[in-house]
Amino acid sequence: MKIAVLTGGGDCPGLNAVIRAVVRRGEQHGLEVMGIREGWRGLLDPPLHDRLTREATSGILHLGGTILGTSRTNPFKKPANGPEMVLKNLKALNVGAVVAIGGEDTLGVATKFSSMGINMVGVPKTIDNDLSGTDLTFGFDTAVGIATEAIDRLHSTAEAHKRVIVCEVMGRHAGWIATHAGMAGGADVILIPERPIDIEKVCEHIRNRHRTQGKNFSIVVVAEGAKFAQKESTVNEKLDEFGHVRLGGIGQQIADMIEQRTGYETRVTVLGHIQRGGTPTAFDRVLATRFGVHAADMVARGEFGKMAALRGTQIVSVALQEATAQLKTVDPTLYAVAEVFFG
Repeated sequence: MKIAVLTGGGDCPGLNAVIRAVVRRGEQHGLEVMGIREGWRGLLDPPLHDRLTREATSGILHLGGTILGTSRTNPFKKPANGPEMVLKNLKALNVGAVVAIGGEDTLGVATKFSSMGINMVGVPKTIDNDLSGTDLTFGFDTAVGIATEAIDRLHSTAEAHKRVIVCEVMGRHAGWIATHAGMAGGADVILIPERPIDIEKVCEHIRNRHRTQGKNFSIVVVAEGAKFAQKESTVNEKLDEFGHVRLGGIGQQIADMIEQRTGYETRVTVLGHIQRGGTPTAFDRVLATRFGVHAADMVARGEFGKMAALRGTQIVSVALQEATAQLKTVDPTLYAVAEVFFG
């Protein structure tokens, strides 16, 4: 059987490890692996593809990004006949199954094609860790490590200048990165999309540190998708093909409000794409490799319409529909632990 592998959505540390594992395990099963370039766009006209072999994927385990490239193309949005084009090209290329590596959007498309009769296998990828059906997604550990190191570094400059520093991290709908990195980095306040921001409460935490605890600096970590209790954060209204707005500005808004209300000098640092670029951690390399091997095994078993997932310490298969039904948000009990250290 010939299978196609694609990577969609935002790039993520560990993608190449998955590709390498699918190819290596696929060859053991006698599968021919084709790499689709630029995500779902690569299955529109003209199709963009390359043959993937053991030799072609040698030496990519430690590399960030994806050798296949990616895009946020949604074939169910445009062109108008996008789904038909994908089906036609899969048939012309003699592809028997597709391994789609991505987050909610990429796997949401895979779920729709699966319902149309295409043999689909999913692999969960998102640094936001907000995909249901799996305990963890690869890329998350790397992003948290990068954000934690940044917070560590911000501590020393904040203390030296007696400043409040707001660190904005990724997290559109879920604050997993903010919560984990904030806890690991010793942040004084952590703001996430799941909890509307009460700016007066934030300022009171900071005042308390300065007035009663003898501190002259504070660190605030905020997820990019966090919103105020009374009003929404500023966004760029341009939408991608999955209907998502381009977020931005919440960190600066928080910094301005803190300085205005407390009188403490406040600065903002936006980590942005630094969090998902570069070399994956050892944990993410191993998890991505396990996912890739399991995905190839699912194809060999004819186990379609499912996604590889981490449950406890085991890699299992879960229904794509289950994995994409709803977002996985931060556990309130975890956030309650973080709140112990606020202020």
